[in-house]
Amino acid sequence: MNNLEYILSLDPYAKTKQFKKGEIIQREGDINASTHYVKKGLLRSYTIDSKGKEHIFMFAPEEWIVADIESQEFNKPVELYIDCLEDSEVIVFDKDCFFKGDLSKEEIHKNTVLLYRRMAVLQRRVLMLMSSPAIDRYEYFLKTYPNLPHRIPQHMIATYLGITPQALSTIRGKIAKPN
Repeated sequence: MNNLEYILSLDPYAKTKQFKKGEIIQREGDINASTHYVKKGLLRSYTIDSKGKEHIFMFAPEEWIVADIESQEFNKPVELYIDCLEDSEVIVFDKDCFFKGDLSKEEIHKNTVLLYRRMAVLQRRVLMLMSSPAIDRYEYFLKTYPNLPHRIPQHMIATYLGITPQALSTIRGKIAKPN
């Protein structure tokens, strides 16, 4: 049994669900936020501002976990939408199962390392959004999500990067034919 199977065995309510492309799994304002592990397919989490503009927080391909952590941790209504960019098979479970059971010191260390890696990726993204040129942000996107550029519409990648689709097209052109 792998770590995920073990952790999920601790949550008797964990269920594998099938979702269709375009289906919204979680909406802003929902009360009972769940954690979602992507077995197959592609999810994205995002928020919509007061002007109706989408801001993509993350993409979740196979073997990634996505959730509204703030909602879960502080028992607040959900702020992040989660929807399917492809038909998806997702395990839906409660994050509290991560704190149950008898994990060995080695398993706790391994899970802590994975958590710190995820936090480091998020920290890098926030710092890049604040201070890096768009081309650096795109190259980091390619490094973080190497298999996604052909699975995600270009306008969504541009939104994730905080740039216009036209700027993304220019950047992709520069990368395709370096000087």
